[in-house]
Amino acid sequence: MRKLKNVITAGILAAAMALGAVGCQSGGGSSDGSSSEESVTLSIAAAASLEKCYTEKLIPMFEKEHSNVKVEGTYDSSGKLQTQIEQGMEADVFMSAATEQMDNLVDEDYISKDDVVDLLENKLVLIVPAKNANEDITSFETAAKAETIAVGDPESVPAGQYAKEAFTNLNMWDDVNSKASFGTNVTEVLNWVAKGSAECGVVYATDAASTDDVKAVAEAPEDALKTPVIYPVASLKNSKNKETADEFVKFLQTDEALDVFKSYGFTINQ
Repeated sequence: MRKLKNVITAGILAAAMALGAVGCQSGGGSSDGSSSEESVTLSIAAAASLEKCYTEKLIPMFEKEHSNVKVEGTYDSSGKLQTQIEQGMEADVFMSAATEQMDNLVDEDYISKDDVVDLLENKLVLIVPAKNANEDITSFETAAKAETIAVGDPESVPAGQYAKEAFTNLNMWDDVNSKASFGTNVTEVLNWVAKGSAECGVVYATDAASTDDVKAVAEAPEDALKTPVIYPVASLKNSKNKETADEFVKFLQTDEALDVFKSYGFTINQ
């Protein structure tokens, strides 16, 4: 009897071990297979003017479609972001507010030229505070009537580079430069004008539309600003998450994502 009992017990143990082996072979995870997806943290380096549409809409949309992906963004002037990438910042995707910074990273072999997509276009506008604005400031040509002018630093901020080009072609840069406060990014320029620290400033149309505290009084004349304000995007060659980075860039080109960009005032580059 004892021998029979031992045989039965051994049989049960063998069956249990066999079932365990089957479970291991099938993956040992949940029935929906979610545990088979590795968690990915995707790092985005994007121009400051993109922060709101990224954080409020686009990133949540992408994360909803990719439950295993967490997207983290760094937002600043495109020139600063270029420098940080050159100095070793681990970014997976770069989106700048001008082609110059993207072209520099392509030339330095951080980004493949074939991966670059010139996705968006923006406009350059002159803004004044919504309250107590100087009524004499109505155009780029009259900007020098202000005592203080907020402009992005042309050394690193694309909006500042565009502003310098426009005022130079209007033969006004020396006058503007003498009254200018140079911001480290376009958001800082926007905030200075919104708070009344500057009588006027130059930002993108999308920035002006993001707050009721400023009013756009003019768009840069076409004969003054001849360089289009293009926003290129690309994944980086050395991204540790290259496949997911490429998926994010493709996502930005979908109709759903483009509709978000348009809702924030961007124009889709054709």
